[in-house]
Amino acid sequence: MSLRVKFLLFVVVIHAVLVALAAQLRTTNAGLFIATELLLLGSLVLSAQLYRGFVRPLQLIAAGTAAMQARDFTLKFVPVGQREMDQLIGVYNSMIDALRRERVSQHEKSILLERLIEASPAGVLILDFEGNVEHANAAAVRFIGPAGAGPPAWLGQPLGALPGPWGPALGALAEGQPRALRLSGLQAYRAHAAHFLDRGFTRRFVVLEELTQELIKQEKQAYEQLIRLMSHEINNSIGAINSILGSFQHYAPQLAPADRPDFTEAIDVSIARNTQLASFIADFARLVRLPAPHLAPTDVHALLRNLGRLLGPQSAERRVAWHWELADAPLIIEADAPQLEQALLNVAKNALEAIGTDGNIWVRTTTNPFSISIENDGAPLTPEVRERLFTAFFSTKRGGQGIGLTLVRDVLLAHGFAFNLAPGAPGRTAFTIGTP
Repeated sequence: MSLRVKFLLFVVVIHAVLVALAAQLRTTNAGLFIATELLLLGSLVLSAQLYRGFVRPLQLIAAGTAAMQARDFTLKFVPVGQREMDQLIGVYNSMIDALRRERVSQHEKSILLERLIEASPAGVLILDFEGNVEHANAAAVRFIGPAGAGPPAWLGQPLGALPGPWGPALGALAEGQPRALRLSGLQAYRAHAAHFLDRGFTRRFVVLEELTQELIKQEKQAYEQLIRLMSHEINNSIGAINSILGSFQHYAPQLAPADRPDFTEAIDVSIARNTQLASFIADFARLVRLPAPHLAPTDVHALLRNLGRLLGPQSAERRVAWHWELADAPLIIEADAPQLEQALLNVAKNALEAIGTDGNIWVRTTTNPFSISIENDGAPLTPEVRERLFTAFFSTKRGGQGIGLTLVRDVLLAHGFAFNLAPGAPGRTAFTIGTP
């Protein structure tokens, strides 16, 4: 039974007693009867006032409770002129104002945090209470892929189920232990896992920072200085040494006839070796002096056909067949034609060397989006080699300098192209160039 019902029941009982008493006095004492009636009337008026003063706060409390349950923080009450009631209304209105300000502040902070996460160049993966990926910002989707019109298919999956090498790498990521990740031989990332509290429960998140450009920049700064120093010292020394060796040849007639051939051969071999060393250093120096690309409309299909004609004799000797799957429409892009042609030549030569003999090379292009793919069915890449492919001066060839793919990397990065060397169709390896 509510307090309101109890009060009304009490008032009814009291006034029923007064009515019964007045009925008894009606026949015995008229004056007392009239006094009783006046008392009854005054009691009714007082009871009504007490009821309003007693029940009104309860109504306000009920209305305020309903508003807060509905999360409506705009409902406020106007003072009614009663001191106790006005105090209650003042406390309620102050509380509502504080709650409204707090909610607005929290909403604004939440929107700011969401926009910061979306605009961040670092990838952010937010997991739900069960450890599945609930949210990924644009950078994370770009890193992990595939970037399409809709949400990626891996949303709602655990970290270990992410596509490609991301799953094994992030699935084993421990909280508070940052880890450097090398993917596809070029992309480098730093992954860091931490947690936050959501409604009193722990949720994890992962931050992915791309280090590719920074590492390449530091790497280039290191080897450029070294190569310039080596090139300067070696070229100066070789020039002087070859000059001295050339002077020695004038002494050959002074030697005994039996010693002259050995002397002359030793001088020639030394000069030839020095010339090869100078050429070797020149290859590194050309890599350092790679100029900025001069962009102009470039016919990619023409470059690829020239490439096929250039490598045709070598391919025939190795019994390697070329398969052309070029787009029907011309593929015209803004590029430095000589630099791009040199990069494509290095890629195609690597494909031939990976095949050895008796194999196939597939050349494909698309126009929308732009892409170039050179695929071969030669020896597959091991995971260890794939991780180091685009490291400066790394080579799997015996006696290789590791300049080819380093040059390819620098040319394509200078053009702003995305590229990847990875397994393609079963038994094949594909080098793909396209838009970021």
